[in-house]
Amino acid sequence: MAMKQVANSAIKAIANSGSSSLLTRQLHASPGSKKIVGVFYKANEYFTKNPNFVGCVEGALGLRQWLESQGHQYIVTDDKEGPGCELEKHIPDLHVLISTPFHPAYVTAERIKKAKNLQLLLTAGIGSDHVDLKAAAEAGLTVAEVTGSNVVSVAEDELMRILILVRNFVPGYHQVITGDWNVAGIAYRAYDLEGKTVGTIGAGRIGKLLLQRLKPFNCNLLYHDRVKIDPELEKQTGAKFEEDLDAMLPKCDIIVINMPLTEKTRGMFDKDRIAKMKKGVLIVNNARGAIMDTQAVADACSSGHIAGYSGDVWYPQPAPKDHPWRYMPNQAMTPHISGTTIDAQLRYAAGVKDMLERYFKGEDFPEQNYIVKAGELAPQYR
Repeated sequence: MAMKQVANSAIKAIANSGSSSLLTRQLHASPGSKKIVGVFYKANEYFTKNPNFVGCVEGALGLRQWLESQGHQYIVTDDKEGPGCELEKHIPDLHVLISTPFHPAYVTAERIKKAKNLQLLLTAGIGSDHVDLKAAAEAGLTVAEVTGSNVVSVAEDELMRILILVRNFVPGYHQVITGDWNVAGIAYRAYDLEGKTVGTIGAGRIGKLLLQRLKPFNCNLLYHDRVKIDPELEKQTGAKFEEDLDAMLPKCDIIVINMPLTEKTRGMFDKDRIAKMKKGVLIVNNARGAIMDTQAVADACSSGHIAGYSGDVWYPQPAPKDHPWRYMPNQAMTPHISGTTIDAQLRYAAGVKDMLERYFKGEDFPEQNYIVKAGELAPQYR
């Protein structure tokens, strides 16, 4: 059985590490009622406007009736920060915690220590950097996400943001709503996408989809990643591999960030690396806000070295009202929305339900969904 295989892996890991916590967590997935906590954003009055709006507190991923009919306790909240928050009250005795990248429950090493019954951390979406993955691995927790659930949503959003920046759309929109009309104030820095050099830093599932969607625009496409993409896809898109990131940066008119947030990539784009980019570069970042040095981006936008910055990811989230990216010039920022379209919500809700069913039965998840399994981190997070 799959659960026996997991248990055997745990025992082997303990033999190598001398730790007892891994065995405790792995063998703790016993039958019976579970306490499951979901942390999502609130929809408020918007919930009733779409029957498929399941990715919010009120929609609860559409899981409530199913879970409660099986005798499980299901608590859903948006209150996730501070010692007196709703989430904190349930940390000591919850078994499963579900969160999303759009309203992340930050699962710190301290919270993991308090969560004596915790066995499973699920991300409704993709990107599990809100979890202290090293602490989760050491504690023997399983961390998994719904791989592929919103990659189309994010890739489409990235393409939209590229066009918004290239065409200088935002100032034109502001003119309309403020009653102004000044064509020159928009046109002096509006360009065609055709012929521009676009580089994606990261060519995983989202990066590959973006390259495919950019092909019809007749751009010069570059990509940097740990490994090269499939030769057939390279041929199809015309994308060229750049092994040296710093050598690629000054070649690009537009840079798109498509890498996960890890200890290696945190703060990767600081003042010095931004200085290596072409003056007037446009940047799209729907990956993670913490990959960028917040103040370095704001300063470069103010100086004009970055001519436009757009994305939906911030650190922390929700972004505080005084976050410098709210007020820097030449930005087209939004809240974290790219991966939570209604279509994406339905996909990641179904993926979470599938993994919960497997968890209750003691079965393994699809291998690509694991971020932490039996004390081991997925390759992209190592």
